[in-house]
Amino acid sequence: MRFGRRALTAVLVSGAGLSMSGMTVDGMTVDGMTVDGMTVDGVTVIGVTPAGATAPPAVAESVPATGAGSLTGTVPVPPEARPADVSRPTTVVGRGTPASCTSQAFVRAVARGGVITFSCGPRPVTIRLTATAKVRNTSARVVVDGGGKVTLSGAGKRRILYMNTCDRAQVWTTSHCDDQPAPALTLQNLTFADGDSTGQRTDGGGGGAVFARGGRLKVVNSRFVRNRCDRTGPDLGGAAIRVLDQWHDLPVYVAGSSFENGVCSNGGALSGIGVSWQIVNSVFVGNRAVGRGANPAKAGTPGGGNGGAVYADGNRYAVRIAGSLMTGNHANEGGGAVFFVSNDRSGSLRIEHSTLRRNVSGGFETRGFPGVFYLGAGRAPRVVSSTLR
Repeated sequence: MRFGRRALTAVLVSGAGLSMSGMTVDGMTVDGMTVDGMTVDGVTVIGVTPAGATAPPAVAESVPATGAGSLTGTVPVPPEARPADVSRPTTVVGRGTPASCTSQAFVRAVARGGVITFSCGPRPVTIRLTATAKVRNTSARVVVDGGGKVTLSGAGKRRILYMNTCDRAQVWTTSHCDDQPAPALTLQNLTFADGDSTGQRTDGGGGGAVFARGGRLKVVNSRFVRNRCDRTGPDLGGAAIRVLDQWHDLPVYVAGSSFENGVCSNGGALSGIGVSWQIVNSVFVGNRAVGRGANPAKAGTPGGGNGGAVYADGNRYAVRIAGSLMTGNHANEGGGAVFFVSNDRSGSLRIEHSTLRRNVSGGFETRGFPGVFYLGAGRAPRVVSSTLR
């Protein structure tokens, strides 16, 4: 399906967008959580007012954000999205000093599987990877917990973490690799910085920081910053995370996390094909979809440019965005914040208790839903107690 470069009229939503204190950045209050130099302490969301209607009195829904996002926001975190227990680690990376926390030690720990923690000393530490960490499909589960102190860096040269149940090099363990329960990968209390998967085209590429196909994926209380993937391509995406296939079509959970300044052809933060997402109490700032020509690619273009923050495509799947902030994201083509297409119109998008503002759609978006392009069940996404402007 082709989406041309038709600028659809955006209808501004009446009402206050954000409730904040301290420094004002792009109309936002900054305090508490650091987002690439900014602090976002609370987000006030109100009901969407249809075009021509009178806005009702604003009812504030505070969504506090501390650390990378908020696991204690007003939107409850589903039990499946809560942090894993790491009290009995399988592997501890490091021996108490920053120098002992090496790329080699981390890559080996991921290949071994199980619960991985770090002992790198009392201060925050950055581990610059000299090779991509790869999950072996023989692992029942892999939990990586940085304790809020560990940054995993691709140094602008490589993808940080890779899981693919259909990659023979990581061992095939079932005859149905695209629908198997393991490995179950949990990433929590980590920062993923400067990952770059440019040129990596296995299963379509994308996933500058993390690529996951098959098994299960959960991301909790983590930060993704300055990640990259290929700048062109009609269906390639996910500067931070790219996901294909999840066991029994269960959702990817993203809770209390932030995504900042990612750049990819599509999906400046997240991208999935036929994958459901539950995105809760998270922040998306300054991500960009920089491809040109949409999907399928317009004649004479390389394709891409959809979904400044989130790119979702496929048939029957669901995306839920709750208690979250998306601001300052940009798509060259459609969906400055969110691009959602269900090819058979069975999929659904729900936005609740969230604020989406100043997300620029360079080519097209769904009338009345600024920053969002939607083709799915019904004529519009379901928006509840949220601000879109």
